[in-house]
This record gives sequence, C-alpha cells and structure tokens, in this order.
Amino acid sequence: MELNLVDKVAVVTGGSKGIGLAITEALGREGARVVVGSRRETSELSALREQYDVAFHPVDLADADGADTLVQAAADRHGRLDVLINNVGATSPRSSFLDVSDAAWLHALNMTFLSAVRASRASLPHLLAHGEGAIVNISSVNARLPFPMVVDYSAAKAALSNLTKALSEEFASRGVRVNAVAPGPVRTPFWTAPGAFADAVAASAGGTAQEALDQVVPQQMGISTGRITEPREVADLVAFLASPQAANITGAEFVIDGGQIKTT
Repeated sequence: MELNLVDKVAVVTGGSKGIGLAITEALGREGARVVVGSRRETSELSALREQYDVAFHPVDLADADGADTLVQAAADRHGRLDVLINNVGATSPRSSFLDVSDAAWLHALNMTFLSAVRASRASLPHLLAHGEGAIVNISSVNARLPFPMVVDYSAAKAALSNLTKALSEEFASRGVRVNAVAPGPVRTPFWTAPGAFADAVAASAGGTAQEALDQVVPQQMGISTGRITEPREVADLVAFLASPQAANITGAEFVIDGGQIKTT
C-alpha cells in the first residue's frame, strides 16, 4: 500500500531503539523526513541515517523544555511539521505498589505522559498552521491491564490514552488527527535489556530470558497467537495511522497484542 508519506516531516520521540527505532525506519522507508529526539544516538539509528532522510537531535525529554527544542529543531530544519509520534516512555520492574516512591511515580509520569503532553503542545501550532497532520501516541495494553509490576507505568499509559481522545475531540475539526497504538509485549530492550522484564520473568519462572520471552510470557499472559509482537509490526501500524490513508481515523486506540486482551 502506498502511504503517501513522501517528504512528510515527522518527529519521533525516543526513536533510537525499540519501537521508536522501528517506527523511524518504517517512516523513512516510506520517504518521510524524520527527526528523532533521544538522549543518545545508537549505532542502529546511525545506520538508518545512512539509508533514509533521518536526523538525530540530542534531547532529554524529561526536561521541561526538551520537547520544545526538539520540535523547533525539526521545524527549523524542514520548514514544517506533519507528524508527531509520542513514543518515549520508561519504567522498571516493581516488586509491589508499596515499594514505588513518589520520585518513581513522578519519573514515570514525567517520561511517559508529560513528555507527550509537552511534545503535543509544541507540535500542534505547526500542524494547525497548514490545517492537517497526525499525532500517534504509543500507549500500552497496560492502560487496560494494570499489572502490579508496572503500576506506575500503567497509570501513565492510561493517562496517555485519555489524552489521545481529548486531543482528537478538540482538533479533528481543524484537520489534525490523534490516535493511539497500544502494544502488548514487544521484543524490544524494554523486555530484553539486562535486568529488564524478561530477566524478571525468568527469575520467577526459572530458565533463561529468551525462554521467558518465547514461552513463559505468551503462556502467562494468555497471548492467543502464542508469541509476542515484533517491533516492525507496531511500526507498520503507526506508519499507516500517520499517513493520509487513515484520513478519517481519529480518537481511536488500536491494540496489537496477539489477542492478550479478551474483553470487547
């Protein structure tokens, strides 16, 4: 399918690894001009810069002015903005709600929710200026399935899903579409990095982190397809929602979880 994204200018937050990296590649492959905001550039992102029109802007999106500088850098570089992908987010495995401090709560809300608030606020004037555009927020099934080991992250993603609907209601009539994608477990560093969630599952179930991802997680989480999602599968859905091909889709949340959520 031709997505008509050639020369569209897109900002991707947290695009140096995981889902964000896959989204950057998908948009670049479709001919978009992508500006990635992240604290550090990875070798994988550097490789994408050799293949596509991808730029890297070093920024800490936990800072109050981080989103403003990122969006302005994209506008200065390309003269416009067409797409915002709010992808950045962070958490760590929690043993109990009782162990999550105020500082941990504030960090999760700042990185996962307020970063999207700030980036959206900075981007919307550019999108509204030419009467069209798209924002895609990367939420999570944890917005609906708030597991105790990610209690703070789950609450932040629920807030992000709510923000998606609110923004879509306000700005759809002015040409800006706002949607969300809610993945289940995805094979990214969020799960695979040392000390991350695959290690936590492996420690409780026995076996290796790889076995946890390939067998234990799909079984324990009731994933109907029997496997977790790959980053490119999420990225392809995001690219579609960002494109003019999804011109009448707004205020929607698309779950990509292999059938993990059973309710309608």
